[in-house]
Amino acid sequence: MLSGISIVCFAASYSISLGLESTRLLFRTRIRYPLVVSFGIAGWIAHSLFLAFRIRQQLDGGLPLSSWLDWCLVAAWVLVAIYLLSAFLNPRVATGLFLLPAVLILIGLARLLRDRPTFSQDAATRLWGMCHGLALLLGTVAVVTGFVAGVMYLVQAHRLKHKLPPRAGLELPSLEWLQKANERSLIYSSFLLVLGVGSGIILNFVKYARLNTGTPWTDPVVWGSGILLLWLTAALLFKGLYKPARQGRKVAYLTVACFLFLVLAIGLALMARHASVVDQRPSNDLSRRQSTGCPLAGNDEKTILGTRDLRRHSSRIFSTGGA
Repeated sequence: MLSGISIVCFAASYSISLGLESTRLLFRTRIRYPLVVSFGIAGWIAHSLFLAFRIRQQLDGGLPLSSWLDWCLVAAWVLVAIYLLSAFLNPRVATGLFLLPAVLILIGLARLLRDRPTFSQDAATRLWGMCHGLALLLGTVAVVTGFVAGVMYLVQAHRLKHKLPPRAGLELPSLEWLQKANERSLIYSSFLLVLGVGSGIILNFVKYARLNTGTPWTDPVVWGSGILLLWLTAALLFKGLYKPARQGRKVAYLTVACFLFLVLAIGLALMARHASVVDQRPSNDLSRRQSTGCPLAGNDEKTILGTRDLRRHSSRIFSTGGA
């Protein structure tokens, strides 16, 4: 089923969406918005299935999403996701008139570069590692920015509620501006962490594609960022479905809670990584001892200590007998 999806399928959907978006310049109609969103979602789903099918094919004997064709298609996929998110949040803003042409250009560029060879494993690891680290870094910055805006909102709301005069040198933005900053930080941080987790998954596949061992999913950064992503997604759903949560104070509390959850996730990840390093030290010591050429009775450290004691005892017996 997935093999029947081609680049033409989602490119045609995006072209229709762009054509409908361009009618904004000619006339107004209520039916345009649902049609634009429907074609955009249909194209994005087909686009996602096409990438999933390529990943499944490439995992059999190659590197997933590690060619210029794949990179152009992934970049177009991200831009369409941004366009759909913007269409849901601000239906009146004509974002598609600027994003969809860039999407179609990337798809056309992917078609032109489809015969280029795939990247080497080292190059693919560096590129996906850069994307993974940059997305997690920007997502963390967005969470911290939301936390700062949330604290400023609570301070400003407390001052206005109790009719306190502003202190000299402590002028804060308006509550409306701070509320928008809080909402946008939630959206941006969630989107960036989606990119970070997704690129981290592909990075794991690329790193262990040619090894017989399975792909490890116990990396503290992977599951820590995944847990934080689940929390941010739950916060966004809570804000969108529960109307009182859309008020400024509730959004500020959510951003502060997201920051605390980020600190908790980073702390747990650091502790887990430290524990894994400590657990690996005995095995590393054993491997060093074995590499020196000493005859060992076993691979266990207790066996090594017992062997050393036995040698010392036997040497004493021989020295006594010789005397």
